[in-house]
This record gives sequence, structure tokens and C-alpha cells, in this order.
Amino acid sequence: MSYWYRNYTPTWLQRWWPNSPPRRVNPFRNTRPSADLEDGASSAVLGVLRVDLCQEDNHDEHHTSHFYAAAAKEALVVRRGEPFRLKIHFNRDYSPSKDAISFIFTVADDTKPTPGHGTLNALVPHDGIDYLGDTLEWGAGIESHEGQTLTVLIKPPSTCPVTEWKLDIDTKLLGDGSRSYALPLPIYVLFNPWCPDDQVYLEDRDQRKEYVMHDTTLIWRGSYNRLRPSVWKIGQFERHVLECSLKVLGTVGRIPPAYRGDPVRVARALSALVNSVDDDGVLLGNWSEDFSGGVAPTKWTGSVEILQQFHKTQKSVKFAQCWNFSGVLTTIARSLGIPSRIITCYSSAHDTQASLTVDVFIDSNNKKLDAETTDSIWNYHVWNELWMQRPDLGVGEHGTFDGWQAVDATPQEASDNMYRVGPASVSAVKNGDILRPFDGGFVFAEVNADKLYWRYNGPSQPLKLLRKDTLAIGHLISTKAVLKWEREDITDTYKHAERSEEERSTMLKALKQSRHAFSRYYLNDNFNEIEFDMELKDDIKIGQSFSVILKVTNKSESRTHMATGQISCDAVLYTGVGAVEVKTLGFELELAPKSSDYVRMEVIFEEYYDKLSSQAAFQISAAAKVKNTDYDYYAQDDFRVRKPDIKFQLGEAAIVAQKELDVILRLENPLPIPLHKGLFTVEGPGIEQPLKFKIAEIPVGGTAAATFKYTPPYAGRGTMLAKFTSRELDDVDGYRHYEIEPRPEDLLQPNGSHRSSNIIRRRTDVID
Repeated sequence: MSYWYRNYTPTWLQRWWPNSPPRRVNPFRNTRPSADLEDGASSAVLGVLRVDLCQEDNHDEHHTSHFYAAAAKEALVVRRGEPFRLKIHFNRDYSPSKDAISFIFTVADDTKPTPGHGTLNALVPHDGIDYLGDTLEWGAGIESHEGQTLTVLIKPPSTCPVTEWKLDIDTKLLGDGSRSYALPLPIYVLFNPWCPDDQVYLEDRDQRKEYVMHDTTLIWRGSYNRLRPSVWKIGQFERHVLECSLKVLGTVGRIPPAYRGDPVRVARALSALVNSVDDDGVLLGNWSEDFSGGVAPTKWTGSVEILQQFHKTQKSVKFAQCWNFSGVLTTIARSLGIPSRIITCYSSAHDTQASLTVDVFIDSNNKKLDAETTDSIWNYHVWNELWMQRPDLGVGEHGTFDGWQAVDATPQEASDNMYRVGPASVSAVKNGDILRPFDGGFVFAEVNADKLYWRYNGPSQPLKLLRKDTLAIGHLISTKAVLKWEREDITDTYKHAERSEEERSTMLKALKQSRHAFSRYYLNDNFNEIEFDMELKDDIKIGQSFSVILKVTNKSESRTHMATGQISCDAVLYTGVGAVEVKTLGFELELAPKSSDYVRMEVIFEEYYDKLSSQAAFQISAAAKVKNTDYDYYAQDDFRVRKPDIKFQLGEAAIVAQKELDVILRLENPLPIPLHKGLFTVEGPGIEQPLKFKIAEIPVGGTAAATFKYTPPYAGRGTMLAKFTSRELDDVDGYRHYEIEPRPEDLLQPNGSHRSSNIIRRRTDVID
């Protein structure tokens, strides 16, 4: 560390080393020279009048101009590894021959910042900007000097802690006297995916747009045979979101300031702090159907309202399920500068015993034993991927483990005594390296576990393996496509192709690393293959009846067989638990050699409606025995009835920034009963608080409509989204993606505000 002058100890050093010559200068505000200085000397000490943060240029160059704090000029928001500009205005002309300046950066919430931890940094600017140094070190250089104004460039290193920083500017007169100026605004330093030396560097420009800058996305829900995209407002640039995201790293995530620049450590903390189980984090999970005292998970339209509420109250927000946790984690990650995307895995396994199998136990009456069956299969599960290098994992058989890392904030199982998952390298998961940190085995099971059905006849009786299903888990792993409003299938990034030699060998490799008894039994056992065919029509709208058809085939060339069993339909939560029986049909079939027969069960609206969960999910099962043999089979499948979409109409002409237009929402009632106490909730660019429109009743066959005036706040891409809930029907949504053209005058001088909008004159109607 270089000092300014032989006989001068800088102010920052005096503050932190008590044996240095004592000073009575307060470093955190403008000060007069200390009383022991002579008036003549002190009056000549260079003083800072004000600092121009050059916010418009800095925020544009650092890709941070969309942040509310940046637009409102409440802070300087920059990214590490790149220089930012300051213009310092003094009380007299600056003289390089007699005036010395240093910049003291300290982490705002560190009670004991030190240079060794990188949380206290003193910079003496070089003459010229060619000496900013490499991106691993702090640097400062004088860009220009004119009279009383000095323009400097300051570069935080590409490993800088991502947090709020304070800046003090110390000035010293050759011979004697010093002053200190405290910058009144905070400086937020973020991760930098544009910087090749940053651990989160993402080379592809379009991917940076999608995974860092876009503030609205799609989350896929439903079931593997009925995919349902729903829109989610990420809102990483909205008011208080950045401040909340930075703050929770210390207050909830408990990451020491020195380690907040490590994306691996930050990602692991995010997976814990977004849920409330261990640390009173952002969201409280609830997988029941009772959401009294909070907001039902299906009613949230985005992360902004959640994070603003948590920032204000510092209490866990009620309530959330997996896609809510994932949406909020995406918001925090993107606000911090870590590329992030939302992942949906259909038929996702929850392996509670680390066996890498999903074990289903069936009693002698072909009923699933809920107490013994602790594993489950979720219709879908949603988690995150964060992009970063993983130098902590070294190099494996297939190369490095850099790239996308799976991170899951939904509290399912404890990891190192906290409910969190990841970051787990996706490439490690694909290749069966399940012991690489963190939680690779759990993620591997989510996407590639084998499903095993066991006959359980009591604790003293041996288990009978009825059937294995190697294709049941990990379907249609999905995320939003880059710069497109459509689904991208990324299943091949998590697993090798089903039925391929690579997939089976990877599964066996992973099983050998598992120490669970079920894994060893599976590895050493021979299975009887059972064939069956259960048919479900995929596109059934809620309100309609549906049928379950089971085809039973006798493959024997000579023997007639009698098959007895049942098919069942249960209403379940999307997590595959909480089953409520809807209908069961028993059967007995006599099957001639080389013949097939069918069992058909029809389920009508009146039978399933009162038992249906909010996400309209069913579990269909079939069980059978063949008389005079030891042959059993059992199968399960997921099914979901489709809910309607909300339709949007945005004006009659081109959508122009700052120009008012009419918006109309419409929803048809799909049920054979009226809907009561309906509510539309709308979010979109420039709508700071969600709009609410009440609908008293929608008759059978009727259409609800809500209208309002809307002013698009800025030119570019926009997405408006809406939710609808009622007493009889909820979790209905819709979205509209659109282009906003600039105002004609902005084409000549593009400097329009993007924070104002007026929403006026609302109206709701029911159209019979």
C-alpha cells in the first residue's frame, strides 16, 4: 500500500490503526480542519464542495439505468470490473504539486472493515487512466483536470464484494492540514456478467438480455401432459427491490461482507434466505388449501409486491409454493447481476431418503400406504439456474463444472442443517457426479430417479418388488426461450436420452455412490417387466367430464387369464400428496390368449369439483392381479384439467410511449355454475401497485370484462399480466406481450422518463 508523503499518515489509516498519530476529523461528513491547525494552513486545505456522480453516463455504461434507485438518482449503481466516472468540484483550483487526494471505500454495514478482507480500500489516483491496473485490483486514475474540477475514473475489482459501499474523499495539503468529505449517496456495486474476468461472465449478448435485463418471464406449470405457461413479473429494477436484495445477503443470508463477491456463496445463501424455515426469510411456504392470514400462492403475479412487503416489515410474506420461491430468487439474482433463469421439471421426484429412487409402497388391497411412502412425485417442480464459474469443483472426467448451477429455494430437505439446495452443477448432475457440492444427488433424483413399486405386507414380511419404471421421472424440463415467448426444452442438459446406454450407465454410476439400502437392493435385484396402457385425453377444460381407459393385454399364446383390479382417480395437490378419492372402479376381465380388453371409467364434473385443489390436479392409478399367478402390476399417472385464459385487448392502433390507450380484459366462465366474488389483478410496466377489478357474478356461459386507461411509460418491449380469482374458480391467468414505440419527439431527442404513468377511469362489466 503506497502512502502519499513521508511524514503523512492518511486519514483512513488513522481511523483504523490506533497507534497512528491521533486526529479529530470525522470521516463521515464534511469537516472543518481540526482546531490544532493554524488558520492560515487550514484555510488553504483543498475542500470538496460536491461530487457529480455522472449518473446518466455511468448507469448507461454499466447497464444499470433501469434501476429505480438509478433513475431517481438515489444512488450510484455500478458493476464491478469496470470503471466509473466522478467529477469532483473543489473550493479552489486543484494543484497536483501540493494537493493530495485519496478515495476511501468501506462496506456500509461492516462494523470492522479491514483492507485484508477487502472491505476497506484506500485509493490514490494516478495521473492518467492508463494505470487503473488489472480487473482484480481497485484502481483510480485522473481523467482530466480543469480549474476547480477534477474528473477521475475508479474501478472496483472483478472480485469486489457485491454490496452497498460508502465513499469518503480525503484531501491533504503538502506540509499540513487535511479534510474529509463523505459522499451523501450510497454506491451499489453489482456482479458484472459483461466483464470477462467476473465469475458470472456470460458471453452471449442475447442471453445477457434475457437472463439479466428482462424483467418479465414465463413459468411453466400444469402437468407433463398439459403444460401451462404463466407469466411472472420479475421486476428486478423496481423500487426498493435492489436495496432489499443487497440487504438480505447480510441480514438474513448472514454472508460476511468479505464473501459477498463469491457467487457460489451468494447462490447457496439465496436458496436458504428466500424461504423462511431456518432464518425467517422472505417467503413462508404453504402446501395446504388454507391460506387464511395471507395471500394464496396462485394469486401472486410477481416478485415486486413480495419483496417490497418484506423490505418494509422484515417479516416473512405469506404464502408461497415452488414457483413463487423461484420467481423471487430470480428477482434477487438478476438485481445483483447474476444471470438467472427459472426451470420447470415435470414429474419431478422428491427423494426423502437419498436412495435415488422413488419408492411407492402398496398394501394387499392395492392402496398406496401414505405413512410408508415418504417419497413423492410432483406434477411439476420449479427451481432456478444461476450462471457462474465453479473453480471450487476443479475438473472432472467431462471437463469443468462451469455454467448453469441448479439452485432451489423451496424447502424440501435439509442440507448442512438448513433447508436449501445448491448450487449444483448441471453438468455434474447429467454425468452422475452426485458427490460434487452442493446437493447433486438430490437434484439428480429430481430429474432422473427410477420409480419403484413395492408390495408391503407388514414390518416382519419381506418386500416384493412389483414393478420398476425408469421413464416416470424428469419430463420436459423447461425454461423460457431466449428473447422469445415460448418454451425451450433443456432436458438434455440434465440427463442423457431415456432408454440410451449412457442414461442407464449414469444411473448405475450414481446408485453406486448412494449408501442407502434401497439403492443396493435395486442394484442387485432382477425385475419382472409388466406392460399396461392407460389412456387419458390431455385437453380437458375444467367443467367438462373426462374418461380413464385401461387396456389389459394377455400375451400368452395358449393360456387364458383372469385379471382383477381397480382404477382410481384421486384429487391431489400438485406435489402429489394429500390425495382425496374422487372415484374408484373395480373390474374383472377374462382374457383369451393373445387378446386385449378395456376398462373405462368416466368422471363427471359433479364428482370431482368439490374435491379439486386449486391447481386442478389428479392422480390416476391402476392396480391388478392375475389369478393363479404371482403376477401384480401397479401404475400411476398425473392428469390436470385446463383452466381458461384471460384475453387482452390493448387499444386500436400502435402502442406509443407516454400515449394513453384503452385496455380490456375478458374471461369466459367455463363452469356449469355461476362464479361469484371475482377479482382481476393486473400488473405491467409503469403500474407501481397491482390494479384490482371486482366482478360480482359471472353467470353460466357469461364473460367478465374489465377496462381501464393505461399510459405505457417507455419505449421497448412490455408485458402485461393478469390473474383472476373467484369463490368457485381461481388460479386463472393470462398475459399479453407487446412492443411500445417511441414518441416521435423522442426519435429526435431520446431522453424520456420511464417512471410516470397514469391509470384512470376503471370499469368492469359482465357480458351475458
